[in-house]
Amino acid sequence: MIDVPKQLFIGGTWVDAADGATMPVDNPATGEIVCHVADAGAKDAQLAVDAAVRVQEEWAATAPRARSEILRRAYDIIVSRTDELALLMTTEMGKPLAEARGEVAYAAEFFRWFSEEAVRIEGGFGTLPDGRNRMLLMRRPVGPCLLITPWNFPLAMGTRKIGPAIAAGCTMVLKPAPQTPLSSLVLAEILREAGLPDGVLNVVTTSKPGEVVEPLLRGGRIRKLSFTGSTGVGKLLLEQSAEQVVRTSMELGGNAPFIVFDDADLDKAVDGAMVAKMRNMGEACTAANRFFVHRDVAEEFGVRLSTRMSALNVGPGTEPGVDVGPLIDRNGRRKVERLVEDAVQRGARVLAGGRTPDGPGSFYPPTVLSRVSPDSDLMGTEIFGPVAAILTFDDEDEVVRQANDTEWGLVGYVFTESLDRALRVSERLEAGMVGLNTGLVSNPAAPFGGVKQSGLGREGGRVGIDEFLDYKYVAVPVS
Repeated sequence: MIDVPKQLFIGGTWVDAADGATMPVDNPATGEIVCHVADAGAKDAQLAVDAAVRVQEEWAATAPRARSEILRRAYDIIVSRTDELALLMTTEMGKPLAEARGEVAYAAEFFRWFSEEAVRIEGGFGTLPDGRNRMLLMRRPVGPCLLITPWNFPLAMGTRKIGPAIAAGCTMVLKPAPQTPLSSLVLAEILREAGLPDGVLNVVTTSKPGEVVEPLLRGGRIRKLSFTGSTGVGKLLLEQSAEQVVRTSMELGGNAPFIVFDDADLDKAVDGAMVAKMRNMGEACTAANRFFVHRDVAEEFGVRLSTRMSALNVGPGTEPGVDVGPLIDRNGRRKVERLVEDAVQRGARVLAGGRTPDGPGSFYPPTVLSRVSPDSDLMGTEIFGPVAAILTFDDEDEVVRQANDTEWGLVGYVFTESLDRALRVSERLEAGMVGLNTGLVSNPAAPFGGVKQSGLGREGGRVGIDEFLDYKYVAVPVS
């Protein structure tokens, strides 16, 4: 496995936590401790903010082309180290190596995308309606940012936030999830190698997020928060951000509907279901959570999907031929077990999986449930596991109503061969993204984000950098 720094990265230097504390990093496939990393406290976090604030003005004045070249060099380094980074990710997070390699490519692409956006930050000039005044518009970096990333895509969520911040000219404090700190630490080392100046990126790993994050948000020096995680934690961070009116963007929870109409190409639908459900073992905010299948094709769809799911190989992600790795930890597995048990007690039929295997690790088999009651607990929460819950419907209005009956609105999936229906339903779904006859929507070139309680703002695409920039308007009277 690649050698990774185990300390905090503050002001361009690797340092121990002020109190010398460390925390373990576990391998979810075995339950064994991989290593220990520094466990930051409030004092360490303040030192990281000190470093970010100290160099903000100088970094903001850096030429856009220079920022662009740093990101492009980091992209090249990541690509050149694909196998090493994939193994590191699999070790700390569990996903199979093939999928980890895919995430490395996905993560690197954010740096390439925003290296190109760095040199395209534009302002404007115009004449105001009175004809006597001119309007000058310029874009400026919002300032020091706090970036909080989740454990399920540890490399890609880092680059998706760091990329636009660097491109815009913002300094950063990055707090990765305690389960997967290694990917963020190696990312800091890669960016230093690519030429990122000291203090622009600071990384604090911690098992005490409340102790570290809240003082930063209430302290008045962080001007931007970018968070990916649960809706519950997001609401808490919004409250803390309000005191200093910290600008926020949030990618929160999802409860994605996957709709299969009676005219759908079932081959496409099943292929799409495998991607939308099984990417990252179902541990994704974009994972299909509720499968609404037209009554006329529900049985055939269920048979096809359960056949495909049953054929997947479950095991440690480092072993050849493994399709499905472990869930992140035992708590994650217990949640999935409870949701499946509740659904079965309410009348669901198990078509595949449904039983926890013996042995070490946090494994759970790919599972398909049919005849799921709408009252089941898994219909109202993110499953975050490899469980497909199938319900039936009879008409379009009914399924749209059911699909929208949730507090979340991140993504929806629609399978139909009717162009009219495809556009109609896509427009009616209360979601920030729609996969039309596809189970994959994530792309660095597209704006990623949701509506309702699935978040605020967008990441990626041409608008992704806007979250890290402010407008400044200059009034110019002309006599």
